[in-house]
Amino acid sequence: MSTQSLPTPDAGRTSRLRDALHAAAFTADGLLDLLGAPAYAALARSETVPALRATRGDSPLETLVRLFLLQAAVPYAQARAALPVEDCMADGWLVQQGEEVRASVDVRPYSGPEGQDWWIVSDLGCAVGGAGGIVAGVTEVTGVTGVDRSQLVLGVGGASTTLAGITIRTPVARALDLGTGSGIQALHAAQHATQVTATDVNPRALGFARLTLALSGAPQADLREGSLFEPVGEDEAFDLIVSNPPFVISPGPRLTYRDGGMGGDDLCRTLVQKAAGHLTDGGYLQLLANWQHIEGEDWRERLASWVPAGCDAWIVQREVQDVTQYAELWLRDAGDHRGDPAEYAARYDAWLDEFEARKTRAVGFGWITLRKSGADRPSVVAEEWPHPVEQPLGTSVQAHFERQDFLRGTDDAALLAARFRLADEVLQEQVGLPGAEDPEHVVLRQNRGMRRATQVDTVGAGFAGVCDGTLAAGRILDAIAQLLGEDPVQLRDRTPASIRLLVEQGFLEPVPEPTAAG
Repeated sequence: MSTQSLPTPDAGRTSRLRDALHAAAFTADGLLDLLGAPAYAALARSETVPALRATRGDSPLETLVRLFLLQAAVPYAQARAALPVEDCMADGWLVQQGEEVRASVDVRPYSGPEGQDWWIVSDLGCAVGGAGGIVAGVTEVTGVTGVDRSQLVLGVGGASTTLAGITIRTPVARALDLGTGSGIQALHAAQHATQVTATDVNPRALGFARLTLALSGAPQADLREGSLFEPVGEDEAFDLIVSNPPFVISPGPRLTYRDGGMGGDDLCRTLVQKAAGHLTDGGYLQLLANWQHIEGEDWRERLASWVPAGCDAWIVQREVQDVTQYAELWLRDAGDHRGDPAEYAARYDAWLDEFEARKTRAVGFGWITLRKSGADRPSVVAEEWPHPVEQPLGTSVQAHFERQDFLRGTDDAALLAARFRLADEVLQEQVGLPGAEDPEHVVLRQNRGMRRATQVDTVGAGFAGVCDGTLAAGRILDAIAQLLGEDPVQLRDRTPASIRLLVEQGFLEPVPEPTAAG
């Protein structure tokens, strides 16, 4: 059976298949229990030997792991003990080869944000692991032929889980998953959006997204074929747009799931610039992106120039690679390192020629969140943050924009009249010589969200420590001035900038004023 032909599930038979997966504990938790942490982690590195060793028995769960994750053939009778085999063969999930059956697609258990048991369906060889030779592995491991390698559809990876984790999950009417792939983001969006539209330039991806939604028991999305916003009407607007686009900066289009076909980082720039026309007021665009670090240009200023008028933006650079590291990463992704050395060298050279022509010295990776605020003075924050963060981060992303609204609409007088509370799980660290009367440095550190740290002076530390939402900021400063013997007027004049920084970074949260009863 060619993998060009995807399963065409019947609703009733799909329900029975889902029940069988549940009954066998073919879930994210079930896999961890069966395989153990080392073998489970090895799968993410495309290493299957530990998992094969852990599934030598004939239990239903071991059978399903070998079938759907490891692409091993199993005896027909063994498969029948774990699955409604006739249903699976009728719909195309399984194909018979003599006395054995094989899976026609990868099915990977995936845990939803509230512990839901979901399954992500993708091409054979593409549900396990990340970039390390996926394309080469499709034929080498499974022997399946008939696949247009450029049209492969990947399953769960680090990028897709990162995007799912940073996405704001408030209920919305309409959500758009642009470049849906195997449907992971559409599956998440279906939990909090009344209507989900999913697009992809690859028609096979739309087929896999349909399978992922059906097998996971989610409502079907409105699936549309096309690039970027082409499948969306000019007057269509969404409350949320999410995208894990083909953002790789490459010498030319080769693999649809990663190469967008535009030069440099033009695809990500175009997506950002056109998004405002398809967002409702207050709507969000959230995407992962790669961007060029061009000689003589500040990457922050360059990306800030992408942001459409009337939109706030938060751009976070998580990683930077020099051009040689970047080229090697994606050459390995295509399996080129396993082929002819001369061809590998020629392709490597082509990547470096492309970067040299564009004066690209490095490539940044991170996320961009855009909000259609309509503000005359938009907030555009571009920062580098390679440190660990707390996932899921969606509530922290939303809080960032809410804080920007507060700061933009609050002058210094109103700021001193406002009340604040210290955010949860903020700790104070003091650094200094043993026995010294005063510390050399005082640092506030978050244990939640972005997990930031910021240095403060004695006034800042004292102010933050007192903020419990009961006293106005100005009254707290007056008390600190009296304690330190300072002029309260001067302290009020010089402190608002420090308060704004603590609010912007999430150390202090504004406390809403109580509304009048009745």
